[in-house]
Amino acid sequence: MATCARTAWKVLAGCQRQLLGAGAPVSHTAPRSLPVRTFAALKVQRKGRKEEEAKKEAKKEVKKERKVVDDADRHKPFGKTAWAPVDDVYVMRHYPRTVYGAAETINMLKRFQELDFTPRDQPLYIDLRLDMTLEKKKKLNAFVSTVHLPHPIRKQLNRVLVFTEDADQAQAAREKGAAIAGGVELIQPILDGDISADFYVAVPDILPKLVPLKDKLRKKFPKSKRGSVSSNIAQMLKLFQGGHQYFVESECFIRTQIATLDMPTEHIFANLQTVLTDVCSHRPADLGTCSTVLRDLYFKSMLPSAGCFSLLPSRRLYCIQVKEIYQVFAPST
Repeated sequence: MATCARTAWKVLAGCQRQLLGAGAPVSHTAPRSLPVRTFAALKVQRKGRKEEEAKKEAKKEVKKERKVVDDADRHKPFGKTAWAPVDDVYVMRHYPRTVYGAAETINMLKRFQELDFTPRDQPLYIDLRLDMTLEKKKKLNAFVSTVHLPHPIRKQLNRVLVFTEDADQAQAAREKGAAIAGGVELIQPILDGDISADFYVAVPDILPKLVPLKDKLRKKFPKSKRGSVSSNIAQMLKLFQGGHQYFVESECFIRTQIATLDMPTEHIFANLQTVLTDVCSHRPADLGTCSTVLRDLYFKSMLPSAGCFSLLPSRRLYCIQVKEIYQVFAPST
């Protein structure tokens, strides 16, 4: 019996040594379960919620006054750039376009001409953008007009062709300065390109016989709306021989020459005012003042290319916007 007990103790001791060598923890006592205290933590959590709710209510009661900044006359910046460039070297697409006055615009273009050593008598153009929208999603009809500039651009008179079947009227038209006068016999030479003119006018009787010329003449085809169809040949010759014609293109733009760069600034302004006054006369009577029609005005000087910078093939384009053109040039009506 004693031998069996000793053998059993030896086996238990060997098992204990094996377990201790393997690193397994040996627990001599049973684990004790500790009590969990949740009531105090719950009270702290509820207290924190009450404080947050009180802070939110205080924020709602105290409303900050919003500062209104009047930036109507300031250009909006692009991204994080400044309101205006600090020097003459900057990336143009990151800043708004600079708006110049009319007098400053003309002086800048004349200074560009001197710096580029280009001809002084180069043409000066304007790009006038119109607001053609009306009520009920309608648009103002495009128009063609002819005006007499107070300071003409061309030194020679325009070539005017008169369509009339009356021999006496044709002779009178030639005496008044018409380049060519005749009837239906002029249709075929015009189609072949043997005869051309700057303007084509006609009497009302011959107009139905000129239908074959519509595709050839296009915008130059005689029309009563343009003043090129009338029984008064002398009046039409007076209008078109020294007249300057412009028309609306690309739905809302008027691109036309108004002067040459070597003309005095006063003459350029006078020609510009004449064109703007005539443009305003074509607006509907119920449309309002000229400010509702005229939107933007740009001066352009077409210069021969003088370097690597070129916006047009073999041309250089200087484009400067003029601010509040209708208040400066257009009539108050």
